[in-house]
Amino acid sequence: MSGVPLLLVHPGTHGVAVYAGDLARAARAARPAGTPEVRTIDPVALDAREDHAPVHVHFTDRLWGPSPEEAARAFAALAARRPVSVTLHDVPQASDGEPNRTRRRDAYAIVTAAARGVVVNSAHERALLAEEGVWAGAPAIIPLPVSLDETLGALGVDAQRPRPDGSVGVLGYFYPGKGHDEAAQAAAAAGIATLTVLGRASEGHAADLDAFVSRAAGLGVAVEVTGWLDDAEIARRARAVSVPVIAHRHVSASGSLASWIGWGRRPVAVRGRYVDEMALLRPGTLRAVEGADLPAAVAAAAADPGSTWHGLARLPMSWPDAAAAYLRWWEDLSW
Repeated sequence: MSGVPLLLVHPGTHGVAVYAGDLARAARAARPAGTPEVRTIDPVALDAREDHAPVHVHFTDRLWGPSPEEAARAFAALAARRPVSVTLHDVPQASDGEPNRTRRRDAYAIVTAAARGVVVNSAHERALLAEEGVWAGAPAIIPLPVSLDETLGALGVDAQRPRPDGSVGVLGYFYPGKGHDEAAQAAAAAGIATLTVLGRASEGHAADLDAFVSRAAGLGVAVEVTGWLDDAEIARRARAVSVPVIAHRHVSASGSLASWIGWGRRPVAVRGRYVDEMALLRPGTLRAVEGADLPAAVAAAAADPGSTWHGLARLPMSWPDAAAAYLRWWEDLSW
């Protein structure tokens, strides 16, 4: 059997669920004429199907269950009923902390063992699977896609570069280790008095966010937390910050980095294996620096606003590129 499986898309606003839906739409648009339709399905409808049609899913334990163990059991139960391929997200690593690291490693080991095929979003993640003892197989690598946002006008967002708002910006959910403290320290050292958190606290981390706001205030940096923003407003606000920053070292694959680049920005990013990989994939789209050099890089970016925009008209591994890569991979997969 070969061809495109059913594409499972979870409902809701979880980042992985949204990504699964976006990728399904891109695959549908990229489907060659005369080939079978790309079909999506939600978990409830999938549970009601009595056939054994193959399905592709996106797995992160936080989306599939209230604990790593329950998430793995849910995946294994699905894989026992029908062939399943999987894209892994949030691959286990040291920053998970013990004992959660061990629990997540065990969960992801169950998932990879049960899947007919595995995709990761970076060579960095492929290395993590081996280093963490999760899986010794050879997953396909299909990076998170980035397309320059051509819908700004449709969203009501001015495509012209806005006046910088004077802040350092960190994009996405707040959680400890995301790099907010490093960004605040760099802002303080650079003489920038405002930091914008473009998003809200991740579930269970509201108190951690409050504590961060207090720490930043002690550095002389006022923090604005935007909370949840719709597509138009987050694009507008992200394009307005003076210095976009990516400062979390322990990253699996970064949707925040992809979003910055898609909105035309060239963030200052603390070097690590994933950041270095993305810098090679899309030259000129980020400024990679050592952690110790982050304050100087932030100050330089604030003094030269043009350096925070990459100015490219097309980027490698766009949404159509990623969709085509998945379509080829599914065709070659032994179900």
